[in-house]
Amino acid sequence: MADRFEHYDFPLPEHLIAQHPLPSRDASRLMLLRRGSDAIAHHVFSELPALLPPDALLVLNNTRVPPRRLAARLPGRVAVEALLVAEEGPGLWHALVRKARRVKPGTSIPFADGRLAARAVERTADGGWRLQFEEPQTLPHRLEAHGLAPLPPYIRRELHGAYDAAADRTAYQTCYARVDGAIAAPTAGLHFTPRVLAALRERAIETAELTLHVGLGTFAKVKVADPARHTMHAEWYAVPPDTAARVTQARAEGRPVIAVGTTTVRALESWAAAGAPPRGIQDWSALFIRPPFAFQAVDGMLTNFHLPRSTLLLLVSAFHGRERLLAAYREAVAQGYRFFSFGDCMLIAPDRG
Repeated sequence: MADRFEHYDFPLPEHLIAQHPLPSRDASRLMLLRRGSDAIAHHVFSELPALLPPDALLVLNNTRVPPRRLAARLPGRVAVEALLVAEEGPGLWHALVRKARRVKPGTSIPFADGRLAARAVERTADGGWRLQFEEPQTLPHRLEAHGLAPLPPYIRRELHGAYDAAADRTAYQTCYARVDGAIAAPTAGLHFTPRVLAALRERAIETAELTLHVGLGTFAKVKVADPARHTMHAEWYAVPPDTAARVTQARAEGRPVIAVGTTTVRALESWAAAGAPPRGIQDWSALFIRPPFAFQAVDGMLTNFHLPRSTLLLLVSAFHGRERLLAAYREAVAQGYRFFSFGDCMLIAPDRG
């Protein structure tokens, strides 16, 4: 068994890292795998309803990503970026600040050309800053109007140039997002469109929702070689009673449960590890799914292509097998698939149906 992050590596040409979404979300490519098989087939995401077992239960993560990434220029045209992580009081936010050498306690930072002005209060233990924003009572509205989508660092934008912030806010959000709280989008869900959801209903494929707020750990680099020494950041999740009942019934009837995204996998498996309470659950999960792992709730998954040596790559490897998954990634590179958040996806179908 591979037991080091270096065993989950693969060569990836930089030009395959998608910098923008496709004009039509459901035109992305879909690699079809089958759990326990080496077979690989190539499809388009709009075909998903026809690729799923007709008795499947498809579970979606309905978390929403508020636009809490901000940009400013300090005197001397020094660029500063901030990601608001957690609100600690009226208008007081814990933030991660990039290019912050010119920031000192008391520094005034005119985010969004002064429409989201803040004062730097103090450094935090994790190297971030506490920022106090002006007019805290209107801050939520102004963030929605002028904040930027918190895109991952591998998606490059010139925030002070000709930048279409509204387009990214729309693109970096699932069409069924409705519960505010995520730091990053559950990107497997970005491929869905109202047209695909309607096709699922036409085929009578059952769907259910849960919430997992993707946390700051999604941006954190792995700093150890041994996965057993890696500490996962905790993320808040909720499996409502209706979803708990649907998953329990599907499994009792031998119907496959298909998770949309690794976040949904973690939420369902965390609920299962807590005893699969029929009332559902609201809790924090720091579950690190890596080989070997006995899946209790999930029979199939839809997922994007992930970073080398990442915890997400280990999660999918635990489900499909490291060698099979890395072979699929090599095929994806050879076929020119688009990688990461705005890229293409794979469906690992259950070994039945």
